[in-house]
Amino acid sequence: MAATVWKGFLTFGLISIPLRLHSAARSKRVEFHQLHAPDLTRVKQQLYCPADERVVDRSEIVKGYETAKDHWIVVEDEEAQKVAPPSSETMEILQVVQLEEVDPIYFETSYYSVPEPPGRKAYSLLFQSMKSGGLAAIAKLAMHRREYTVVIRPYRNGLALHTIYYADEVRGVEEYENLETVRVTSKEIQLAAQLLQNLQAPFKIEAYHDEYRERLERLVEAKANGKTIRAAKPRKMAPVIDLMQALEKSLKRRPQPEKRPRRAITHTKVRKAG
Repeated sequence: MAATVWKGFLTFGLISIPLRLHSAARSKRVEFHQLHAPDLTRVKQQLYCPADERVVDRSEIVKGYETAKDHWIVVEDEEAQKVAPPSSETMEILQVVQLEEVDPIYFETSYYSVPEPPGRKAYSLLFQSMKSGGLAAIAKLAMHRREYTVVIRPYRNGLALHTIYYADEVRGVEEYENLETVRVTSKEIQLAAQLLQNLQAPFKIEAYHDEYRERLERLVEAKANGKTIRAAKPRKMAPVIDLMQALEKSLKRRPQPEKRPRRAITHTKVRKAG
């Protein structure tokens, strides 16, 4: 059973739905650990107190907030729990919007919401009503010592939830904000539109994968078997000088999606001889 990251009630009006949240996605990467080169022993990170000049145990650690230089206010876990807002146990729908109004740039982390048995009918009612209207709900949710604004939306068979960044957390970049629109001709726009149309296809997430991670896995597998991997030659790129010529050449090409079977990786610990 998937781990529950939050448990409580989702409410709208006088209707309350007991539910649980589960993480919907988790990034994958090739994990490297720090080893001591001479004997390939994994090193450990220790907590060191410079005042006592010794390594301290985690049981001696407390959480502190710095109010001035080297002046700390210690906050215990029990104290933090006492000031937790109502949204730590209850998500109240504050507003309903059209889903298309929410810019994806604000999305942060995704969760699946699963109703408890007593709330299944109310959950289904909310899901079907939102789905038929193309709606999303805005609510507040407190977990991990932070209150999030969340977007709840229909997804497949139920309701997915996304924590979102606040407006002051989405950074403005001056170079991006001041981008100038360069004049292009109607013929260039026509050819570019045609090229984009040729590249258009239904979105299937299964078609995409992390090629860098796969190359690292093949590198590890090769080294485990005493082999080497030849470096791939990087493509040589240059700024486009003749835009029309580049568009016309691009239209003559029919790009084919790359299909390459994924290889199962055998994880082997490699140690240096001697």
